[in-house]
Amino acid sequence: MARFRLPRTSFCRVSSFSSISFKPHLQNDNFSDTKQQLTSLCSKGHIKEAFESFIFKIWTEPRLFSILIQSCIRTNSVSLGKQLHSLIFTSGCSSDKFISNHILNLYSKFGELNTAVKLFDQMPRRNIMSCNIMIKAYLEMGKTENAKMLFNEMAERNVATWNAMVTGLIKFGANEESLLFFSRMNGLGFVPDEYSFGSVLRGCAHLRALFAGQQVHAYVVKCGFEFNSVVGCSLAHMYMKAGSLRDGERIIRWMPNCNLVAWNTLMAGKAQSRYFEGVLDHYCMMKMAGFRPDRITFVSVISSCSELATLCQGKQIHAEAIKAGASSVVCVISSLVSMYSKCGSLQDSVKAFSECEERDVVLWSSMIAAYGFHGQGEKAIKLFNDMEQKNLAGNEVTFLSLLYACSHCGLKDKGLDFFGMMVEKYGLEARLEHYTCVVDLLGRSGCLDEAEAMIRSMPVREDAIIWKTLLSACKLHKNEEMAKRVAEEVLRIDPQDSASYVLLAGIHASANRWQNVSEVRRAMKDKMVKKEPGISWVEVKNQVHQFHMGDDSHPKSVEINRYMEELTSEMKMRGYVPDISAVLHDMDNEEKEYNLTHHSEKIAIAFALMTIPKGEPIRVMKNLRVCGDCHVAIKYISEIKNREIIVRDSSRFHHFKHGVCSCGDYW
Repeated sequence: MARFRLPRTSFCRVSSFSSISFKPHLQNDNFSDTKQQLTSLCSKGHIKEAFESFIFKIWTEPRLFSILIQSCIRTNSVSLGKQLHSLIFTSGCSSDKFISNHILNLYSKFGELNTAVKLFDQMPRRNIMSCNIMIKAYLEMGKTENAKMLFNEMAERNVATWNAMVTGLIKFGANEESLLFFSRMNGLGFVPDEYSFGSVLRGCAHLRALFAGQQVHAYVVKCGFEFNSVVGCSLAHMYMKAGSLRDGERIIRWMPNCNLVAWNTLMAGKAQSRYFEGVLDHYCMMKMAGFRPDRITFVSVISSCSELATLCQGKQIHAEAIKAGASSVVCVISSLVSMYSKCGSLQDSVKAFSECEERDVVLWSSMIAAYGFHGQGEKAIKLFNDMEQKNLAGNEVTFLSLLYACSHCGLKDKGLDFFGMMVEKYGLEARLEHYTCVVDLLGRSGCLDEAEAMIRSMPVREDAIIWKTLLSACKLHKNEEMAKRVAEEVLRIDPQDSASYVLLAGIHASANRWQNVSEVRRAMKDKMVKKEPGISWVEVKNQVHQFHMGDDSHPKSVEINRYMEELTSEMKMRGYVPDISAVLHDMDNEEKEYNLTHHSEKIAIAFALMTIPKGEPIRVMKNLRVCGDCHVAIKYISEIKNREIIVRDSSRFHHFKHGVCSCGDYW
């Protein structure tokens, strides 16, 4: 480690420095030149060389120490910073308020709170800046009570003091309290600046407090900050986070200088509102406007490709990230792992993960989730064990991914062990999503009573999804009695949930209770509940083709139907028998078979077989869970056509190859 070394002649200066008064000894022009040269050297990281080159001028004008200290903070040079402090202390310069504040800031930025507290307590003369630095230090370390205590003790405050409190409280989720501080600041006559507005608008965004955000917006206009780029982006983010995408877009359109931050804010808002096609459209517009994407841009765009399951577009964006030098950024790699996984290319997820040298918990969790999503639970568990061996602690998302992987592979005991480990070993609080995974784990394994008991005894309030998870397990295990009870719980919370009616009707249909099916359908009609239509889509040559059940709108619908009829005949010759019990309408068997043949995923697969060259895998995405009949049919199709067919439904991926599915018929 480099150390500061003083020439022998300088020690006499140090020993007698305490007698030198702290008035500027350099002429203004000389001081400005020296400061500029010193800053230039430090900006290049040559802190030690800067000190040795200007040592005599630094002793003559101690204010120059501040440049060296700031450079140590910027380069995170802890050791050099402490050596500087030692020199300043032995020379007597630490009694200067200006220099002592810089030293205090040094330790606060290095996260050494105890040292900062000691220095602060020993400071003979403090000012507002000293207190502001200390408040920020407390808040950075999560010591909100200490920060508030010091704030209350201050006889005098400035805008920076209030900004520190507003920003710091928001960082630790105290958004309501932060808004109260902003209100007090306004009431006492302090005029907010761009940082004040930016912080309070982030608080409104976190709370999704549209009315409060609109009030702040009015104040922004009153103070003349409506065209400020920082405030404008914060306003747009607030509106979009609060659910008003149109207002957020309008704010950005009004901005006189639409910069990269504005484009990123707009794309992130579109992604959050699930307008993923809009994200890709704005990405193209942004590039046409001459802006180069950064890591934040790529995260939004790659995530949108994940949701749309557009593999070709995702690969193109990946290539652009490589050209932009962003492909090695961990958050971008995490997005790539997720994108390739959700697009059905697990091998590309593994490749992106393995090529990253510095992995954080988010990246590990993304890869664990990818294995779980593709039904490779054992690999997900092995990856978690590797992560533990590297002394990297899992978080709530890691364990959620593990529980999901276990539930989709029938690893009940392993999943319950991980649930216990999360709470007992890691001290993490189980959220509703974790309980939902455990209920799914128990339900799939046939432990329906245990699953119901967990819902009724868990410390968090249940939602419709957790009851619907149990209802799905009731259908799987044909428990009609429990299904009725569970369906009532779902509809109590969400009376308009169509999936629960469909699941319940399916359970009755399996038992040939058509009267009960009619009653369920009548209840849906009375409450004006519409079943979500099944939609499947496939990407061919960068174009997405979408299919609905019985939909003849596709230009090649006649050819597709003819191809599907021929394929069905060949499947029947191989032993395929349509599962007409899956049809929820009381109709004759021929109509039921026709209904099954025209499920959206079968039509999409038929079209893909007609258009995608032989040897290439077929990837079909579906918005609902694949039905039992389609699952059996696709196994036959994969064997007959000798093609790998990858189907993503609302729950997981199914890899069909040589007549076998990767899920082992456990889904």
